Amino acid sequence: MNVLRQRSDMPFLAVALLWTCVATGCSQNPYLAGGGTSVWQPPPSTTAVNGIQAQVAELNRRVQLLDDNNRQLTTQLAQSEQQSQVYRDELNLVRKQLSDTTQQYESARIAAHDAQTQARSFRASAQMRGGATIRANTNLNQMAGRLNLGGLKVEQDGEVLRVVLPSDQLFAQGTGQLQPSAGAILDPTAAQLRSVFPRQRIGIEGYTDNAPMYGGAAGSAHQLTSAQTGAVLDWLTRRSGMPEQQLFTVAQGSNNPRQDNTTPAGRAANRRIELVIYPESF
Repeated sequence: MNVLRQRSDMPFLAVALLWTCVATGCSQNPYLAGGGTSVWQPPPSTTAVNGIQAQVAELNRRVQLLDDNNRQLTTQLAQSEQQSQVYRDELNLVRKQLSDTTQQYESARIAAHDAQTQARSFRASAQMRGGATIRANTNLNQMAGRLNLGGLKVEQDGEVLRVVLPSDQLFAQGTGQLQPSAGAILDPTAAQLRSVFPRQRIGIEGYTDNAPMYGGAAGSAHQLTSAQTGAVLDWLTRRSGMPEQQLFTVAQGSNNPRQDNTTPAGRAANRRIELVIYPESF
């Protein structure tokens, strides 16, 4: 009888055990993980983990190497830029020294030329006093009456005659380049000088105003008037056929103004070329 009762209770116990497992979520199935919702996977092997760690370590090593190289290149670039700046500063210094030397040379050349001209004038004065190869001053005045220079001004200045040529009619203002129209003044003037004063020494003196020099080839008033007198000398000898030994040049710059430089008319009058005829013959 008891055996029969036990057998009849077994289905009830089985159902109760199943209900308890469902209610508590228990599962001892080794092929299920996460509450029986996914397939169970075996844990990775130690060899695979070690391989991944080795790859990560190699990548880290390469990244560190790249960082080191980048820092070295940055340092080298900064050093190269500093060295380049040093070279640029040295080049600018050499350029400035060269410019200063050029200006000093030009000033010395102009001073030497002026000294040479003054020496010639002193020799001419000495010869005039001694009476050697000199025509009397009164003879110059008589000869000057034979000049036919149109509207050009001819002045007696002590022992010499001065023929005044306005620079604005010869040159573009501020340059030593003769204008095409300059020949209309220089050619007939040269013809008259060759005819009336074939043996007299003639100085070509250049003057300008005191306006500041901006840009252009001339850096000073003396350089400008030196270029202008040189251009007139070249014209008179090469084109007009006057003897080179008869002529010489003097660059006066802004010295000896004829009129006040505070007015446009005065400055224009001060920009001039003067052909100075000496009693001395050659």
